[in-house]
Amino acid sequence: MAYSDNGGQEFIGPLNGIRVLDVATFIAAPFCATLMAEFGAEVIKNEMPRRGDPLRELGEKDNGVGLIWAQENRNKKGITCDLRDPRGQEIIKRLVQTCDVLIENFTPGTMEGWNLGYEELKAINPGLVMVRISAYGQTGPMSDKPGFGRVASAFGGITYLSGFPDRPPVNPGSPTIADYAAGLFAAFSVMVALEHRRNTGRGQCVDISLYESIFRLLDNLATVYDKLGVVRERRGSLGHAVPHDHYPTGDGKWVAIACTTDAIFQRLTRAMGQADLGQDARYSTMAARVERREEVDTMVSEWTQSMDLPALVSLLDSNDVPVSPINSIADIFENPHIKARGTLVEVSDPILGTIKMPGIVPRMSESPGRITSLAPALGQHNEEIYRGWLGFTEDEMDRLKESGVI
Repeated sequence: MAYSDNGGQEFIGPLNGIRVLDVATFIAAPFCATLMAEFGAEVIKNEMPRRGDPLRELGEKDNGVGLIWAQENRNKKGITCDLRDPRGQEIIKRLVQTCDVLIENFTPGTMEGWNLGYEELKAINPGLVMVRISAYGQTGPMSDKPGFGRVASAFGGITYLSGFPDRPPVNPGSPTIADYAAGLFAAFSVMVALEHRRNTGRGQCVDISLYESIFRLLDNLATVYDKLGVVRERRGSLGHAVPHDHYPTGDGKWVAIACTTDAIFQRLTRAMGQADLGQDARYSTMAARVERREEVDTMVSEWTQSMDLPALVSLLDSNDVPVSPINSIADIFENPHIKARGTLVEVSDPILGTIKMPGIVPRMSESPGRITSLAPALGQHNEEIYRGWLGFTEDEMDRLKESGVI
């Protein structure tokens, strides 16, 4: 399928010819579909008639449009269909015959209750890849429990680690982290499943849970507990290495410094004008520095506070010490590297006008992705899909609209 992007150029992406039916809500599963759409897959986003995806109402709005909705359903065609209605179920089954992938994130058992479970859809389209995202997965005693990103982060272990040891656990950055992690794993799983289908001719069902997506990202948390019995506790911003933390600057800002090797620590001490510390047996090895974590961090903090942020970053950069300002979103918007890379892109929309948002990840040298449009209006492509693809007559369309099926 060829699209026209915001620059008016035709876009035929590397996933051209892959058709995805997104019947999900909120973020995790739709984000998977969006990633595919950014690389040329034709994605049909289904919503409930009249009220749409609840994500439309979540968070901040501009000119009546939910900004997270606009961003996370970009590049999609929008239809409406009530999956609870038998007539709507038949419509979905007809669409499934034309699709390669179906993505859903309802509580396990819901799709089966609507006669749209994997076994039924597989009988219609044996090559279908069905991606199912839920809080706790399709199996297990908790599979029927509802859940969102915040709950999954708590269950998966990252919330326990987030914050300072003398304070309650905090949300790790954003309550949607688990959703985006699950969406990434889901997009990867689709590529694997499509390759499997290319080799065998068979589709498959993919089971992804929010909590396992978070758990898989927690480095060696499990192996350390299993072998050493160590329960990692909240440590604030502390890492395995020292100095490896956030440090204040003289102008009231903060920097992240990461000395993950002894050689980097020696470069840091030279930048500090205290090269002898890098050779001092009390600090020259990582094990020794870990034993004296508070002492080392205090020395580094006192030094970083002697300089303003720009001069400090420049000095550490010149000594090849990994460092970064701790950026707010306002800082990110003004950062010259981010501008040069095009990390933020401008997209034009008939309602929102020109709006900046995160660009395409990853960057591909031969088959880059594109943003062709922001999220569709409710039912924007009903005519194209139902009349153009499925051959509904005008009378059929009118009856389905009047009865609330589409």
